[in-house]
Order: sequence, then C-alpha cells, then structure tokens
Amino acid sequence: MRMALGSDHGGVNIKNAVIKYLEEKNIVYKDFGCYDDNSVDYPVYAYKTAKEVSDGNYDLGILCCGTGIGISIAANKVKGIRAAVVTDEFSAEMTRRHNNANILCMGGRVIDEKQAVKLAEIFINTPFDVEERHLRRLKMIDEIEKETFSI
Repeated sequence: MRMALGSDHGGVNIKNAVIKYLEEKNIVYKDFGCYDDNSVDYPVYAYKTAKEVSDGNYDLGILCCGTGIGISIAANKVKGIRAAVVTDEFSAEMTRRHNNANILCMGGRVIDEKQAVKLAEIFINTPFDVEERHLRRLKMIDEIEKETFSI
C-alpha cells in the first residue's frame, strides 16, 4: 500500500496525525504539502496529490483542508479520481465498499485528529465490494467523466 497525502493550512494538523499513524503501521507514503499553517491555496495540493494517485504512482490518497470540501472539489477535477469528503465511520467504509473512492478528504476544522486517524484507518483497510451494481455505477461515472454518458 502506497499513500499520497496533501493538505492546505486548514488541514495540516489532521494530515500530520494521519502521517503519524501511517508511520506506526509502516505504510509507505509521500506528503505533497503543505507543511505548516501558513495560508496556501488548496487546489495546488489537491492537484499534486490527486495526479499522483491518478497516474498510478500511489494506491490511495488523503487530502485535508478546513472542511474537506474545497480540496475534494479540486481533486475530483483530475481524471480517474473519486474523492469523497468523510466525517463519520460509516461513510469512510461505504465510500470504499460501494464507490471505490481513491481519495479520502477530511476537514481539520470539522473533525479532530483522533477522528481523522480513525477515518483514515477505515478507508485504508476497507476493500471495494466488486459487485456488478457497483461496477456498473463506476462505469457510468467514468462515462460522465468522458462526457459521453447516455442513459
């Protein structure tokens, strides 16, 4: 398992807590910034991280900003990315099981460090349920991404 991580200043605290967890579990990761709480533009870090996941250099990604919303919107502009904002354990599990999300997004002003680590752990350890209905829906998402979707 190889993880790509990124954040803006509003999410650096929970990203650092997740990094500590990854190190404890000997999970390979790369932090694409930012590295402190000085104000930065989240799309820069969303793109760097999402592009690495999209290109297959990393299996999954975790992005953090103040709410998780802005950074997820930016990440979802990268082809092949399914980034989900998560604040609870059920959603962290279901976004992997049903949506095969490849980037977890969280907000440092919404959840605390303990919750961020718990959500990351669930996200990392939950497999995709390879069932026809889920595969069909992901194919539909891919078609939307290609702008050729038809019902």
